[in-house]
Amino acid sequence: MSKIASGLVTFANAALVVACSHSNGAQAAVGQTPTVSSDRAASTQKEHADIELIGWTSFSGTEKDLSGLKDTLVDGTPHDRLGGFGSAIAWTGKDDEYVAMVDRGSSDGDVAYACRFQRIDIHVDPSGSPTVRAKLVATTMLRNEKGETLVGLATAFDAEHPLASLRFDPEGVRVSRKDTLFVCDEYGPLVCEFDRQGRRLRTLSVPPEFAVAHPAADKEEKIAGNLRGRVTNKGFEGLAISPDGSKLYVLLQAPLIQDHGRKGVNCRLLELDIDTQKTRELCVPLDDKDLDFNEILAIDARRFLAIERDGERGSEARFKKIVLLDIAAASDVSALDGLPAKDMPQNVHAVTKGAFLDLLDEHFGLAGDTFPEKVEGLAFGPDLADGRRLLLVTTDNDLRAEAQSWIWAFAVEPRTLSATRFPASGAR
Repeated sequence: MSKIASGLVTFANAALVVACSHSNGAQAAVGQTPTVSSDRAASTQKEHADIELIGWTSFSGTEKDLSGLKDTLVDGTPHDRLGGFGSAIAWTGKDDEYVAMVDRGSSDGDVAYACRFQRIDIHVDPSGSPTVRAKLVATTMLRNEKGETLVGLATAFDAEHPLASLRFDPEGVRVSRKDTLFVCDEYGPLVCEFDRQGRRLRTLSVPPEFAVAHPAADKEEKIAGNLRGRVTNKGFEGLAISPDGSKLYVLLQAPLIQDHGRKGVNCRLLELDIDTQKTRELCVPLDDKDLDFNEILAIDARRFLAIERDGERGSEARFKKIVLLDIAAASDVSALDGLPAKDMPQNVHAVTKGAFLDLLDEHFGLAGDTFPEKVEGLAFGPDLADGRRLLLVTTDNDLRAEAQSWIWAFAVEPRTLSATRFPASGAR
């Protein structure tokens, strides 16, 4: 991480060994990452600021997971490479235990990457050194109801029987009241429930307007052959679960084709009752048509955090924000055949969106030549000892050997999350 603001945040040269536990309980180092110190009380920060970056850690791009796979994918990527898990993360509600969902793997769907999730223990102690410690505990493969492995390969679909397809692109994960995992898939797009052993239990009902009529493996073919449904590689990207565990909220990365696709800004947020599967759809506007949504996280029954970002990395990055959403006054847009490219129809109200956290703000010292392109995971963890909320933010390195997978830990004053009025999100 270069260009750290004012030299307030430093890398220690000593290495932190990120350990993992094999099934036999033995400890084994899977690689080394630099110990990173945020100095917790840098001179530009107020003690107990509303939002404070308290520390971070990372896994290197060449480390191995615990899948036990020995083969190499056709693009040269080792099949057991630990990476991509920053695509989605969720706290299980137990101690330091998190599940992190890997997306479809390397090479944009051109390889038969076996889909999986990682069990990672992440310990955060603002007074500790280092502040954040991460340990890989287990790797679990995702399988369908028949026990067949789900893969990220774009060609592994069944056009006549979509639910029988083996292709899968998991982009969001949340833990249910029953300790099962809800996962959203970008290909379908789908919302599925898995047990903790990785076996799919069911696929929830999603309104038909989200799906394309003619699935295909080739990007241009998919675009040319469909007039409705998700834009290619812009399907369900974020998943939240209400604090009472009764509802899921699934956020599109970009507008549907009938909502002006890549030329529009109005994205649909699907609310789905877990028990009844009753749905409604809300509109969440992007700040600009060139941005995407990447995750959503419930604060309470009406407020959410969401990642909104551009597709640039390093010094080219201009918009990497976490925004605050309030759905209280939002209209149900389920009956609307299409949404405008901008603004909203008369008497139809979008979700209220405001500023929360700008990751490129020099206050945090994260911006610079090596800032990652894909900031994609959000999770609350156990509250900190001083009463502040722990917010983890993770990055997806696309399994690239040269890119680290980052875990950033923020401490958030509860009053910041309960705001009833907040400023516009705004571009930088």
